[in-house]
Amino acid sequence: MTTDTASQFDAAIEACKDIFLTKMKDYGTAWRILRPESLTDQIYIKANRIRSIQGKGSHKVGEDEWPEFIGIVNYSVIALIQIELGNSEDLNMNLTEAEHFYDKYISKARSLMMNKNHDYDEAWRNMRIGSLTDIILMKLLRVKQIENNKGQTFISEGVDANYYDMINYALFALIKLTELKNNEN
Repeated sequence: MTTDTASQFDAAIEACKDIFLTKMKDYGTAWRILRPESLTDQIYIKANRIRSIQGKGSHKVGEDEWPEFIGIVNYSVIALIQIELGNSEDLNMNLTEAEHFYDKYISKARSLMMNKNHDYDEAWRNMRIGSLTDIILMKLLRVKQIENNKGQTFISEGVDANYYDMINYALFALIKLTELKNNEN
């Protein structure tokens, strides 16, 4: 893996974390009430909107793909937190505790990315952003099926592995979008 990938990945993570923490200041931890299935559906909405924008080549709402990929990262982290803690009507998680959990799951996602990136020799760099979107959607459909099966799998990885993959594919898309933007300037 190139040093460039590590620094690009960290920059994308920082952008996502900044949004997460800023929204925490605005909304607190209202997300603590969400069940995992609701988080899966929220991520699906974001991924489906990205695919729609990519297919149409335009968007009518002010935001493009960028904030939607950030949303996929952040909602996937929230889903991992909820899997660990369970949903709760107690919304009193403070900013420091939420940041601790965010860093914990992002660190695990980053470690997974580094290992897979080594083994796959940065294959994602030759992928299209649309393909990254499609893979995220496939992962979401897998999660929905596992959720519908009450978490039971026969041979497949569990829900958490799919959330980690969605985090990493969304971060790869953010890196590729940043590179496209930088090449335009």
